[in-house]
Amino acid sequence: MKFILFVEGDTEKKVLPPFLKKWLDPQLPQRVKIDYEYFQGWSELVKDAASKAKFHLNGPKQNEIIAVISLLDLYGPSFYPSHLSTSNEKYDFGKKFMEDKVKHPKFYQFFAVHEVEAWLLSNPELFPLGVQKAFSSKIESPETINFIEPPAKLLERLYPLYNRRKYKKVTDGEELFGKLDPGLAYAKCPKLKELLDKMLELAQAAMPK
Repeated sequence: MKFILFVEGDTEKKVLPPFLKKWLDPQLPQRVKIDYEYFQGWSELVKDAASKAKFHLNGPKQNEIIAVISLLDLYGPSFYPSHLSTSNEKYDFGKKFMEDKVKHPKFYQFFAVHEVEAWLLSNPELFPLGVQKAFSSKIESPETINFIEPPAKLLERLYPLYNRRKYKKVTDGEELFGKLDPGLAYAKCPKLKELLDKMLELAQAAMPK
């Protein structure tokens, strides 16, 4: 049994399947696979999600697939109506927008609020000491690191100032996610908790009785 994970970037395709499995597998009687479908940015994912989801979910291996899980950063997409300003409003709109677009009962849309790097911020000790000290008190609630300076932008600003080099989104992201305890991120990031809880529920329901 497996999930198909739709991802929008190079960092996500490398780090997210093992990161999500690290949380899921210990809670299941047998491990599940997570395969990914890579898209070059959010606009391609939005454009092709319906056709790619139906390719997997209506294809010859459909019985092996628990669900298609699509994950986008909340920061980035431009399909939100201009009157929506809060992260919850944009999250709810985006989830309905994508699920209505695909129209398949085994397709689920989720968002990282505001970027997947928010999950890394749940453990400040992962970062160089100077960068840790520069974090604001908002770090206690990583999903509040917002649209003005979302998590990856924050790291890109702080690394040259306090670590004397640039933050490398793919290289550093892969290393940091490899060290991150998903249970810690689960406890501090409510929208990540929603994603993981749904994946666990779906995997449990799909297990042979």
